[in-house]
Amino acid sequence: MKNSALKGALGALAVAGVALIAKKAIQRKRFIKGIFDEYGIKEKSPFGLADKIREMSDEDYQELKGKFKKEFHSRCCKNDNMCEA
Repeated sequence: MKNSALKGALGALAVAGVALIAKKAIQRKRFIKGIFDEYGIKEKSPFGLADKIREMSDEDYQELKGKFKKEFHSRCCKNDNMCEA
């Protein structure tokens, strides 16, 4: 009985972990789709994004770079000054 309760608890924990990972993946996919729509990129691939970046001015590029940094920055550092490189 004790062993089956442990298996059930681990199973529930695994399901919760998969759900969190799926949620994060969906959020990131939605962010990327929004970037493609905002900048009018027709080709939904990294190559389409690269072509658009080549056409951008420096100000637009820095704005886009800031959006990506904000969305994908690592949350592992406690001191923000150390993370910026």
